[in-house]
Amino acid sequence: MSHLTDRARAAAAAAQGRPDHVTVPGQMFDEVLASARVRRRTLLRGGLGASMAAIFGGGLLSACGGGGDDTPETSYAVGFRAVPPQVGDQVRVPEGYTVDVLFSAGDAVLAGATGYAGPFLGAAEAEQVAGGNHDGMHYYELPGQDPNRRGLLAINHELPDFGILFPGGSYDAASATDEQKLIALSAVGVSVIEVEKDADGHWRVVADSPYNRRYTGNTVYRVSGPAAAVVGPTVVGTLNNCSSGPTPWGTYLTCEETTDNYLDPTQAPEGYGWVVEIDPYGELDGLPVKRTALGRFDHENTACLLGRDNHLAFYMGDDGTPGCIYKFVPRGRYDPGRRAANAMLLDEGTLYVARFNADGTGEWIELVQGRNGLVPGAVDPGNVTQGAQAPATIDFHSQADVLVHTKAAARVAGGTLMDRPEWITVGPDGRIYVTLTNNGGRQVTDAANPRPGNRHGHIIRWTEQDGSPLATRFEWEIFLLAGDPRLADEHLQGDIQGDTFSSPDGIRVDPQGRLWVQTDASTGSSITGTFGNNAMYCIDQATRVSRRFLVGPDGCEITGLAYTPDLKTFFVNIQHPTGAWPSNQPGQDPGLPPRSSTIVVQRSDGRPVGA
Repeated sequence: MSHLTDRARAAAAAAQGRPDHVTVPGQMFDEVLASARVRRRTLLRGGLGASMAAIFGGGLLSACGGGGDDTPETSYAVGFRAVPPQVGDQVRVPEGYTVDVLFSAGDAVLAGATGYAGPFLGAAEAEQVAGGNHDGMHYYELPGQDPNRRGLLAINHELPDFGILFPGGSYDAASATDEQKLIALSAVGVSVIEVEKDADGHWRVVADSPYNRRYTGNTVYRVSGPAAAVVGPTVVGTLNNCSSGPTPWGTYLTCEETTDNYLDPTQAPEGYGWVVEIDPYGELDGLPVKRTALGRFDHENTACLLGRDNHLAFYMGDDGTPGCIYKFVPRGRYDPGRRAANAMLLDEGTLYVARFNADGTGEWIELVQGRNGLVPGAVDPGNVTQGAQAPATIDFHSQADVLVHTKAAARVAGGTLMDRPEWITVGPDGRIYVTLTNNGGRQVTDAANPRPGNRHGHIIRWTEQDGSPLATRFEWEIFLLAGDPRLADEHLQGDIQGDTFSSPDGIRVDPQGRLWVQTDASTGSSITGTFGNNAMYCIDQATRVSRRFLVGPDGCEITGLAYTPDLKTFFVNIQHPTGAWPSNQPGQDPGLPPRSSTIVVQRSDGRPVGA
């Protein structure tokens, strides 16, 4: 949509009630301008290299009623009846909705692969099947295909599902054989699968698709950016692929939520903790690659804000206790006409850390060697939020030092230590949300983290100055404090209106501006007795009223959200269930143990999800 004239862009922006200086601020442009529809469909008739599907990778048709559904009466207003809090071995959704299991840990990915069916797989076979603990994901359109019936899913695998890999589900990295390490490391990384909707309305994996591939903990990754000289030109493996985010040029950014390889401690630790760029179409040379300019820390996901002038910013949270919030601004501008021309955008730019001031303003502090205290002999204050300060001296001789030791650099520069910043999302109106999942050990509070012993977490919302990706200042507010008024401790009660929850984690604003939140709370009875199992909620951004949409099975975390452009199909991940699910579902083998899975949620009447 950046190819539109300024006049067309401003008119469309005004019609949607948003500022014209922010053209497409969603995650992978989850907003569309009405005047782009005809051009979009024309381009989809061409090949991948020329099509906007390859550039934008999903969602461009969505804000005008969804691709293929131009009827003006289509409504996306939230209208489902909330699901009550529950426990048990089922996925529960509102009346009138269906749930299908699409893709589970151990399912075949590569053509000709043998999926898990009970016997344990060897290392070579494990490289060809789905990894475990499905997490963040994104849906990509395919040129020449109806994007509401066929596309690509890129899915993160955070951890192995050990129960389908080793007898007794037991793995000890210290005593594991080389073969066992290879098997464990095969079960992390990313799966790219082609999916399609059949005539009966059910989605399936296209088994023989040339797009299907695995990127695992045994794959070789190129290393680029300022820290490549320290890390090395290549690294074997990726790990703890938690959440993710798309780029405007149609690539996938998978985020490593660990800075060491705990499955194989002999691996060099500086090779982990990065953002890895993957091309789901397999078209761009030089990928996959670890982009060191974005810093090394416990990455959760990325979210992109694109400005009218094609400058952009990528937001990231460090899922540490505590951790900071970061922004990377590429030096160059996004080129919407030439996909390959954007291949180096994530190698050159400025990394910032956020400081949240008590007056509701904030600032982005440069993490650049020689500035803001990032010099040899810098004093790292350490983690002061838990009531114990442990300062240490650290030398920042080069920008590579800053990037390899990003956590320390952020503390030295004065970034605010937050309560486990997890997912970040950018809405069509340019407002940015971050989930702060929890920090039960916090003793020293501040305006942005106001609760000691923050067991239930909160959500913060901010807006960049002038809506610009280049802004160095922003305004912020606490959107909500999670918890429940029935809890005795006032610090645990929160201020949620409607259905309450604990530990917000996944978050995404869809193309129609609807805010979805997924939880990752403890699964003990002290939590489930109040909130039920982990669940997915829709929250009204104006009233802040929460409505429970989906409840997961026992022991699970709800994570990952992707959708077709018409919003009639939602893909959601069920991570590490502990009971019989999904073996107790129709069409599943009842003899198999519980497995992490991607599910498909649709309405029985064919209308958009949530409406």
